[in-house]
Amino acid sequence: MGFMDSQVLVALALSLVGGASTSLGALFVILNQAPNLKMLGLLQGFAAGLMLSISFLDLAHNAINSIGFLKANLWFFAGVIFFAIVANFIPEPTLVPVSDVKSKKKTGDEGGKDIMKKHRRQVLYSGIITAIGISLHNFPEGMAVFLGSMKGLRVGVNLALAIALHNIPEGVAVALPVYFATQSKWQAFKLATLSGFAEPLGVIIVAYLFPSSLSPEILEGLLGSVGGVMAFLTLHEMLPLAFDYAGQKQAVKAVFFGMAFMSASLYFLEISLPKEMSL
Repeated sequence: MGFMDSQVLVALALSLVGGASTSLGALFVILNQAPNLKMLGLLQGFAAGLMLSISFLDLAHNAINSIGFLKANLWFFAGVIFFAIVANFIPEPTLVPVSDVKSKKKTGDEGGKDIMKKHRRQVLYSGIITAIGISLHNFPEGMAVFLGSMKGLRVGVNLALAIALHNIPEGVAVALPVYFATQSKWQAFKLATLSGFAEPLGVIIVAYLFPSSLSPEILEGLLGSVGGVMAFLTLHEMLPLAFDYAGQKQAVKAVFFGMAFMSASLYFLEISLPKEMSL
């Protein structure tokens, strides 16, 4: 068992690097001046691109490759429907009251403040959603780091680096909306960090709780449905925000930029994996 343990430890350490880089992204947000709306919109668009790329080009694509087009689609849309139903029951998140001393913007009428409140709520919600989506995605990534480091340290390290790089924008995507909505640096940092820690969690769970008994087919299917969940979230929550804040044209550009960025980082992730073990 000693051998196994040392490998688990290495994998854990590597996945912590990945997790920590999510916090790095969050720090970047916190250290900047108060985010303006346009920037928030563009970043929401960028984050939406990240999420769409993950869900369509990564999770759904892998599911199609491993369990076939029909099954993968069934899983994917099961995820979509499941989440659409869940989203129906989620109440509008209640707001952390913000001391209005800070924001002495003359809204004049209360209406302006209410819209802002509604938006804040939506923004906070989208941040939490992003955190959940990214945690779900980081989870199999943690598994990947674990399996990769089983193959050898170099692979694990490469993998951890690649993951760390693409976790930075993920951290930004989580922290920015939360910071904007709550005005609390700590909340933003906390949530982003938590979503990064899904990665070492993935390692631990794979190492200790995952018997080989869970058929790969079901695992792939579940990942496919996570793709569906993420796609739904993105289109339902994040895109509308991005459109609201950055305007449609700019937001759409940001979305594709996010997609391209994510695809590039997934590609680098893939080439840093050994042949026998591409995700």
